[in-house]
Amino acid sequence: MRAVSNTSPLSNLAAIGRLPLLKSQFSEIWIPASVSEELSAHPDPAALEAIREALAEGWIRCALPAASHLLSVLCLHLHRGEAEAIALAADLDADVVIIDEQECRELAAQAGLCVTGVLGILLRAKRDGHIPALKPEIQSLRKKAKFFIAPFLEAQVLVAAGE
Repeated sequence: MRAVSNTSPLSNLAAIGRLPLLKSQFSEIWIPASVSEELSAHPDPAALEAIREALAEGWIRCALPAASHLLSVLCLHLHRGEAEAIALAADLDADVVIIDEQECRELAAQAGLCVTGVLGILLRAKRDGHIPALKPEIQSLRKKAKFFIAPFLEAQVLVAAGE
């Protein structure tokens, strides 16, 4: 399964030591060059090293989205990395685009893309037996990555995880 990600899901997963979950869930993980640039400035040395290793090992790959009408429109509304991730997902006919920001998720869905985020990755990891529980991962995201999750969404995800 081919995935494209923007910066925050990779950054957040790396911050909590869970970047390898992506490798277990997707056969290909692509990022636009702008996302690679943003990730190279990660403030956490351990997270930065995990990101660099994934890129060096080739299980996260970089590509440029094609110049297109979609990219032009997205750039009017979104941050460069977000716009390029959605456009690249469309270019590569990706199975999923990994994005957490609500506006980006909505625009990706309007572009016909399947969308997931950090919580979806963690939920799938729990279901696949790669992590024992979701609640500690959410707490770690809050503490280490300053991740915001609305209480109602957290409750929904924990119910879906059987917690």
